[in-house]
Amino acid sequence: MARVLVGIKRVIDYAVKIRVKSDKSGVVVDGVKHSMNPFDEIAIEEAVRMKEKKLAKEVIAVSCGPTASQETIRTALAMGADKGIHVEISGNEAEFLQPIHVSKILAKLAQDEKVDLIIVGKQAIDDDCNQTAQMTGGVLGWPTATFCSKIEHGQNELTVTREIDGGLEVVKVKTPAVLSADLRLNEPRYATLPNIMKAKKKPVKKISPKDLGIDITPRIQIISVEDPPVRQAGSILPDVDTLISKLKEGGHL
Repeated sequence: MARVLVGIKRVIDYAVKIRVKSDKSGVVVDGVKHSMNPFDEIAIEEAVRMKEKKLAKEVIAVSCGPTASQETIRTALAMGADKGIHVEISGNEAEFLQPIHVSKILAKLAQDEKVDLIIVGKQAIDDDCNQTAQMTGGVLGWPTATFCSKIEHGQNELTVTREIDGGLEVVKVKTPAVLSADLRLNEPRYATLPNIMKAKKKPVKKISPKDLGIDITPRIQIISVEDPPVRQAGSILPDVDTLISKLKEGGHL
């Protein structure tokens, strides 16, 4: 049976209106509600379902970030993960942690923990990079299937249905492998109160990138973070002929 490593990220909650800092160096995070990245919830759910079907014997949840990331790990444990690993990165370093760093961390942990499968969300809703799964697979040299909407298990291989622009694509990958979860893969469960209480007793190992031999010096410099331009008001036209005339004039209504 497989051992599964799931990468989870603490992000600003999807329901919060994002505010840009006055110096345009980033977004306001202090005093703002955070939660687990929604696509990572789907990744955890898939790993826990594997365990319930006796396809996996252990699910390990990993999060990189400040002390508050432990809350995100506890949520994963309450959903059914067996143990957590907190790669502690504080303050400014956490703010500028990039997919290349996370992928190297996940790859090293996968080797140390001798896992057969890595599952992450297809992207984080804060930076929308959609790079970590691909880079992790590249670092390890493992087959990688992204945007998974269905995963079927065979003998040392997986049949994955991927969501692509033109519809659906079905691929087969040998294990060990890296997967990224798309929206329609499953519907994550809510953590029940008894499971939240049990999660407090599950082990969470704390390590640093330095312990893993990973350099997290930023590779990308953020020049400026700005609000999107305010959308202009639309206009109501009396008929189709006027619409066509407007479009011919310059394409702006």
